Amino acid sequence: MMRIVSGIQPTGNLHLGNYLGAIKQWVAMQDEVAATGGECLFFLADLHALTQPVVPAELAANTIEMAAALIACGIDPAKAILFNQARVPAHSELAWILNGTARMGWLNRMTQWKDKAGKDGSSQSVGYFAYPVLQAADVLLYKASHVPVGEDQKQHLELARDIATKFNTDFGVELFPLPEPLISKAAPRIMSLRDGTAKMSKSDPSDMARINLVDDDDMIAQKLRKAKTDAAPLPDTFAGLADRPEARNLVTIYAAMADVTVDAVMTDFAGKGFGAFKPALADLAVATLRPIRDRLTRLLEDRGAVADALIAGAGRASGLAAPTLADAQRAIGLQI
Repeated sequence: MMRIVSGIQPTGNLHLGNYLGAIKQWVAMQDEVAATGGECLFFLADLHALTQPVVPAELAANTIEMAAALIACGIDPAKAILFNQARVPAHSELAWILNGTARMGWLNRMTQWKDKAGKDGSSQSVGYFAYPVLQAADVLLYKASHVPVGEDQKQHLELARDIATKFNTDFGVELFPLPEPLISKAAPRIMSLRDGTAKMSKSDPSDMARINLVDDDDMIAQKLRKAKTDAAPLPDTFAGLADRPEARNLVTIYAAMADVTVDAVMTDFAGKGFGAFKPALADLAVATLRPIRDRLTRLLEDRGAVADALIAGAGRASGLAAPTLADAQRAIGLQI
């Protein structure tokens, strides 16, 4: 049975890059896996958020708002198990157990840590250094068969597999299966509207660099109208945009929202300039995002109901997690 596990940090409003690059694929996975009798677990990684300074009220609010955004995008708590990580203490308990299995050298080699350590690693929290072990616990706890990963997360999944292998070997058990990466070829990498070489990000100081899921219709159209492009017309193949990053990005966004190939977009707009392409893209973006925004607005009018959905999901997740945690405790002698 396929069991997919993935999480997202509750760090504020989702943007178009989050939706097209990950959440839309989650929705497709949810429906496909549910149809085959498998399970999808999607969680708000609020424990991971603690690796950086937090404002408690903001973390609590962001968790509810992110959950509402996921539901608005199509994650169905009746089909998938949706919860916030902190409501399932087994995540923390297994992470501590696996800290005894993970090696310092493994964590020192993690790319994100090396980047920090080369600058201000000594000022970072212990949690930031060790959070890949918590990530391993997140997926091993549920004996995940597959984990959706982008290129920047493949190293973390490899670490989880290393930890699982060492634990199984050290204690002579076959407790943790090795999760496989699930890389969707359809998942596009959405770039900034102001710089086609930089990923769209909620941390970008310019709000014009991204389209937020809460942006109104006029704001969406304005941001796309002002998106950086060039003066040349569109060629008839996507390969013809190899040296035009901003043009590639807008075509990629159009194709992802329309559920067509990038070359199909090129065929439709070959020879046309961005004066014709941008209005068409804006119309498509508004039509795609308006229903999501409307659902999100309604969901946030009753935050208690969103919290109840997370509580119910945590109950289901806890039921799956408990046997694995108990087996891990027995394997290392914590249960007599």
